[in-house]
Amino acid sequence: MSHALKQVFNKDKTFRPKRKFEPGTQRFELHKKAQASLNAGLDLKVAVQLPPGEEQNDWVAVHVVDFFNRINLIYGTISDYCTEQSCPVMSGGPKYEYRWQDEHKYRKPTALSAPQYMNLLMDWIEVQINNEDIFPTNVGTPFPKNFLPVVKKILSRLFRVFVHVYIHHFDRITQMGSEAHVNTCYKHFYYFVKEFNLIDTKELEPLVSVWEGSGY
Repeated sequence: MSHALKQVFNKDKTFRPKRKFEPGTQRFELHKKAQASLNAGLDLKVAVQLPPGEEQNDWVAVHVVDFFNRINLIYGTISDYCTEQSCPVMSGGPKYEYRWQDEHKYRKPTALSAPQYMNLLMDWIEVQINNEDIFPTNVGTPFPKNFLPVVKKILSRLFRVFVHVYIHHFDRITQMGSEAHVNTCYKHFYYFVKEFNLIDTKELEPLVSVWEGSGY
């Protein structure tokens, strides 16, 4: 592992504790299968496809947790540079501002600094993926009817982390020599959400130029 990737995976920089799959469970086996595809260097367009005989919701659930963990790590590497002063508004350049809304304190879309937004976002996602009523872990327990709507909201909000990092902090990622890792993670995320139609195309617009410029 390169020094740059060691920095990316530095435990002290993890923004949130990693959510893990319990060994012996179906999700753990699917997680291993997904990781094996990535490690084998498969084309990411192929790697994201639903394996034969597997349930789509299980496959989606495993990837949502994986993306949450990986994007946490990426944000953790630049979090010292994403401050109230440097990023007073959660945005992706002048054209895109992201406001926070939840069912508790922020009932209406509210402008927040990027670090405030990130904290609320990661807390909110953590609650969702640890909620057995939404992400059941027991084999045979059905997924709820609102599973995909919740997933779409999680992934749309995680995408905003990519937008912010790419547009406001990519110089830091480059300084660390980690741009290939971040690009691959984004490419994986992009192909996955497109494969299962989990993010509206309009939501993906802020990074279209980055995507095209990267040669993908």
